[in-house]
Amino acid sequence: MLLSLRTLEIKSDVRRLFVHDNRMFAERAFYCHEQKFFADIINMTYSCRVESGIICIAVRGSGNPNDADGEYKQAIGLLYGIAFTIKMSKKEDHQIDGYFDYVVPPLEGFWWQGERRPGDAMLRTDRAGRRDGVSGIDYAHKEDFKWISVIRLPDFVTMEDFDWAVRKATAKKKQDFSKVEFISYEEGLCVQCMHIGSYDDEPATVDAMHRFMEEQGYTLDITDQRMHHEIYLSDARKVAPEKLRTVIRHPIKRA
Repeated sequence: MLLSLRTLEIKSDVRRLFVHDNRMFAERAFYCHEQKFFADIINMTYSCRVESGIICIAVRGSGNPNDADGEYKQAIGLLYGIAFTIKMSKKEDHQIDGYFDYVVPPLEGFWWQGERRPGDAMLRTDRAGRRDGVSGIDYAHKEDFKWISVIRLPDFVTMEDFDWAVRKATAKKKQDFSKVEFISYEEGLCVQCMHIGSYDDEPATVDAMHRFMEEQGYTLDITDQRMHHEIYLSDARKVAPEKLRTVIRHPIKRA
């Protein structure tokens, strides 16, 4: 999720349109402290192409993410348990080929509402072949949310490494990590923007993204295979709602 060096002129209230190509950047850069990508997109809206074959750990679920003891908060704990087990593998007997020290990337989420349709596929999983459908997003009915929460992994992590991490975390924490999956996804062409503020205020940012998208000759492409995507740069437990920073990403295509 890194910007290319190409900048295009646009006629819009938004400052710049960036065209995105992850392959222009080394994998190491995304995970190191010097990475400035997210700071660079504050108050900008741009189109980007997300590379194929991005690998993540994921947990799927449904329900209101604000429920104190809900499925969503439990899923986040499972994800970070595995993410930090993989990161700290350097101190264990299991040594990952090609490992370099890195910062665990931010939590991300794919969100939708509607019925699941087993024939639809946005995410390919190496373990369970499960598929989910997608419709629009109604922020007034959070209890109807369905989601896939993910944390991205460095490309050097394999399925074997993931399986080791699940076994290790299960033994160490005495907790069931069987809901965590090792997946890859392809996202394609998107429009995205930094939203600053409460999650409940996201519709205004989404509306601005869609206006920008249309000005640039694109149309929204949220389908059964492509979803509303958020990347969380703030810890909602520690940051005031009006200061939360969330990258919102929507799939698009040429009109």
